[in-house]
Amino acid sequence: MSTKGNIDYVEMPCRDIEATKAFFTKAFGWSFVDYGPDYTALSGAGLDGGFFRSNLVMNTNNGSALVVVYSKDLDACLSAVDNAGGSIVKPIFAFPGGRRFHFSDPSGNEYAVWSDQEV
Repeated sequence: MSTKGNIDYVEMPCRDIEATKAFFTKAFGWSFVDYGPDYTALSGAGLDGGFFRSNLVMNTNNGSALVVVYSKDLDACLSAVDNAGGSIVKPIFAFPGGRRFHFSDPSGNEYAVWSDQEV
């Protein structure tokens, strides 16, 4: 149930909806519901959201918000992202509270995965 003031839904651009769905299904096990040829909603990601067809790209260098996914096993997740066709933008690095890496999806959007688990 939505609560006033809570972030409830995130929409992200993508150049190729089918490639985006295939990537996130393979890398993270997300599922999708299509709403026409230019929009797909995601589920199983911990936060509801969707992808809309666009030539725009999310990138923190451009001032974009960064969508961050959690994983207990960061090394296995990096391999899954790589095997699904993602590009590692920043390899695993430590920060206060854990470790993370950044990657881009087939549309070139930047995301991160973090873990509070030690090596």
